Amino acid sequence: VIEIPGYTDREKLEIARRYLVKRQFKEHGLKNGQCKFESAALQRIINDYTREAGVRELERQVAAVCRHVAARIARGELTEFTVTSDEVEKILGPAKYIRETKLATGRPGVVTGLAWTPTGGDILHIEALRYPGKGNILLTGQIGDVMKESAQAALSLVKSRAKDLGIPDDAFKDADIHIHVPAGAVPKDGPSAGVAMFTAIASLFSGRVVRADVAMTGEITLRGLVLPIGGLKEKTLAALRAGVKTVLIPKLNEKDLADLPAEVKEKLEIKTVETVDAVLAAALKNGC
Repeated sequence: VIEIPGYTDREKLEIARRYLVKRQFKEHGLKNGQCKFESAALQRIINDYTREAGVRELERQVAAVCRHVAARIARGELTEFTVTSDEVEKILGPAKYIRETKLATGRPGVVTGLAWTPTGGDILHIEALRYPGKGNILLTGQIGDVMKESAQAALSLVKSRAKDLGIPDDAFKDADIHIHVPAGAVPKDGPSAGVAMFTAIASLFSGRVVRADVAMTGEITLRGLVLPIGGLKEKTLAALRAGVKTVLIPKLNEKDLADLPAEVKEKLEIKTVETVDAVLAAALKNGC
């Protein structure tokens, strides 16, 4: 199987402007000057009506708009039309997709992780909660077996470093932990959420707030090392779309930075980390 990386939003916009719109004008018999797409309208179609790595669905939605315009011109209702962002919603209806955005405020136990998906990349808000119990851990949010193992490893690692993190030795004995990854309809698996789960648990028990503008990805070991992950381009693009400012990635993925789009490297601060200690130093607020 040959995997082809997805397009960035900027690339999709250029493809739509240069090729897709012109092709659909021709398909629907629209002449020059009869219809015009504003860039904001195309961007709204990309954001609210498609979720894909390529541009197939984008062309379908552009075609739907062109059909609407062509029909109105044929009925004599208008002679020319400019498709604006507001007109897109009137023609295509309510948004089909709502993208996750960065956290509004930071709080202990809540971390922004990054995930690879067949449609590109997405962010995951990983939430950890504790309550009186017997030291059990509950995992919800349609989490796969590998991600469950990452959560167990994260908990063991936090327990082994409790003293260094300022967590009382008996903090885990009488408390159960619930880790939830929202968007329960979307299956999630893989080891790359390990650093996010470790940070969520460490933040929860230490009471230190996680920075809201930081997202992270990486597998962890029981020695506290951060191992490399796949899908870096898609994950960083997801962070950029969500408004995240800083992304923590494994040091061993440094070689992949050259493959990231210029837009990502310009707008994101990408920090490489080798250990979970470096992750906490970058992600947790001091004195909180």
